[in-house]
Amino acid sequence: VQLVESGGGSVQTGGSLKLSCAASGVTYSSGCIGWFRQAPGKEREGVAIIDSSGSTRYADSVKGRFTSSKDSAKNTLYLQMNSLKPEDTAMYYCAAGPRWVCSLVAGWGSAMLYQYWGQGTQVTVS
Repeated sequence: VQLVESGGGSVQTGGSLKLSCAASGVTYSSGCIGWFRQAPGKEREGVAIIDSSGSTRYADSVKGRFTSSKDSAKNTLYLQMNSLKPEDTAMYYCAAGPRWVCSLVAGWGSAMLYQYWGQGTQVTVS
């Protein structure tokens, strides 16, 4: 299984970025897929998840600004990030876990529930 993120970079406050996560060896249509981020000195936190039907859930800190989507034909996950703030600066990861994780009301953002991880892509907002 391999997850490869791309699309990170440096932007000014209020700017936008779109992250991508291409998967091989696992299909996004069959599990719970998540975006996480980790800033220096902080724990890894869940940002968004998308389930096999395409339903999404977001952390309160990004609601209304970030949108997760997937292209099952390309087996690629996306995270559109708008109105970026300096506090969004972090390494962003995509992760894949079992389908039941997406059914959790709380706890879906726990990194330990996800089996597969990408290498991360840096997002810096200044």
